[in-house]
Amino acid sequence: MKVLLIGGGGREHALAWHLRKDPRVTGLFIAPGNAGTSALGTNLPIAATDIDALVAWAEKEQPTFTFVGPEAPLCLGLADRLHEKGFRVFGPNRKAAQLEASKVLTKRLFQNYHIPTAAGADFSDPLAAYAYSQKLGQKEGTGTQGGYPQVIKADGLAAGKGVIIAQTPGEAALAIWQIMEKRVFGDAGKRIVIEECLTGPEVSFLAITDGTALQLLPLAQDHKRVGEGDTGPNTGGMGAYAPARFLTEATKNEIVETVLKPILAALRAEGIDYQGVLYAGLMLTPTGPQMLEINVRLGDPETQAVLPLLETPLLDIAAAVAKRELGDLPLKFNALSAVTVVLGAPGYPEDPQLGGVITGPGFTTPVTAKETAVFHAGTKVGKKGEIVTSGGRVAAVTAWGKDFETARKNAYAGIDGISFPGMIYRRDIGAKAHIGS
Repeated sequence: MKVLLIGGGGREHALAWHLRKDPRVTGLFIAPGNAGTSALGTNLPIAATDIDALVAWAEKEQPTFTFVGPEAPLCLGLADRLHEKGFRVFGPNRKAAQLEASKVLTKRLFQNYHIPTAAGADFSDPLAAYAYSQKLGQKEGTGTQGGYPQVIKADGLAAGKGVIIAQTPGEAALAIWQIMEKRVFGDAGKRIVIEECLTGPEVSFLAITDGTALQLLPLAQDHKRVGEGDTGPNTGGMGAYAPARFLTEATKNEIVETVLKPILAALRAEGIDYQGVLYAGLMLTPTGPQMLEINVRLGDPETQAVLPLLETPLLDIAAAVAKRELGDLPLKFNALSAVTVVLGAPGYPEDPQLGGVITGPGFTTPVTAKETAVFHAGTKVGKKGEIVTSGGRVAAVTAWGKDFETARKNAYAGIDGISFPGMIYRRDIGAKAHIGS
């Protein structure tokens, strides 16, 4: 069976790793892939956003399934184009993908269908945004319909960095100016959402849906800040662990019934046929779960922590979604714990310095530990055949074990020996994972 995988990050390397476990996969093609995926299949010199070239390749090579990793090709309508040609795709269509492409659209969906979310509003006029921010700031208390901090979000895609937490009126005004007038995030900042800042632990609910049935993947917790102790600027994610066990089954069921299922019902009411991954970012506030965002693909680095726990083949999941038979396929998971630690380039996230040569297990020598995997992200093969850094998040070391203590120990042991100039990583990933275990 021939499979096409779209993307070139750590998430896609993890997907390729999981797909390669399935003996039915006789040919795996990754567009564009990275230095790590080349060991699992054939990298294609096609950008993930080159929709015409991807469709042309599919028409020539006839893949049985296409898995789309990143959001950008989904937002550009890759799934629609492939469906039109009769191909099976694991990933939502263009209309559904706008839920990630537009924070304004998603916020309005939450508000219109009374899905729990922070108080807020969207703006295309900077002056109106300044006025609303000042008005919201005059209300007292975080999480009580106003006050500071405030959350300022660029409407469009910004590589996971389009959110600014403003602690003061001055910071809020500066954020609005940077996004809407200076356009630090480009056209993604034509419109913004301003929200009250909620408090509580943030969790990522990763679910698979065929449009009606909904099945959860293990609960994962991301670590967004670049520095230990959740300090420094936001990133695309510096690590994750799964399964997060601080929620009871009753609480998880409550979230499914009061948040996730209402979201699917709202999408159907809007005429949106949603099939694929539904990534719900939630804040567990003192007054209950509140929706932060919807993503239309698997999280990164959450995927790297979740896939070692998944025993059901990805091909079976994709087929069940395509046939709208997901409710007849109980997903199977092992009882292990997994921890993923991201290795970053120096200067990440503001100004990553790239081009450093990478050495060590997973790069110049094999990974020998059976319970450890090294997933490449921002890597490429240099002119002399060496592997060099090519992105801010360079790679991720994932390890698993009978409990989180074992998984953390294995993950950090897996980092030993890996080296590139200025390598950064957090040393507290999963440190609180035992809570609720």
